[in-house]
Amino acid sequence: MAGGPMESFPIHETFEGENLHPSLEWLNPPASWQIDAARSCLLVESSAETDFWQRTHYGFRADSGRLLSAAVATDGELQATVLAMPAHRYDQAGLMVRASADCWLKTSVEYEPSGPSQLGVVVTNNGFSDWSLQDFTGTGTLSYGLRVRWEGGDFFVEHGTDENRPWRLLRVAHLFRQPGSPLRCGLYACSPKGSGFHAEFSDLRIQAA
Repeated sequence: MAGGPMESFPIHETFEGENLHPSLEWLNPPASWQIDAARSCLLVESSAETDFWQRTHYGFRADSGRLLSAAVATDGELQATVLAMPAHRYDQAGLMVRASADCWLKTSVEYEPSGPSQLGVVVTNNGFSDWSLQDFTGTGTLSYGLRVRWEGGDFFVEHGTDENRPWRLLRVAHLFRQPGSPLRCGLYACSPKGSGFHAEFSDLRIQAA
């Protein structure tokens, strides 16, 4: 993936201008995305058969999800608010912290048409993914806040359900990456099944812990 250590730290992207923060770069750019400055959000339309997953249980390897991220070389935290408008099972949008294709963490709500959807975290080490999850209350359009904090290789994933959230701990995990190596940190969206998934991201913050 292109991009070196972050040039401007912290980042607070409010999506109120015409262009993205210069430190933010796409991995697997979506066919359709735009900034809605009037509503202070980033609009992303995912494509069918896109996912981030490595091997475990299902056997396949997928590294085709859409990721907008910046490089971070220090301990820090990442947070954003997500408004997801799913169309198919497993449609998902949230946060990702990535050392490589074989070492990363993502957190989101994955859509289940028959309900309930699943708030969860996928942690991938040495090319194998795991998935922890819990029921998420809500149908149709899904709204939630997510935050990831890290100290060295230890990561703390939190979620909130409204603007006045307190943050609630969802998972503590470890990534087995090279000590001090940069991470790509940002927003992601996937549609493992069909097309038609739209997500809105707002208030993206990447900053020191």
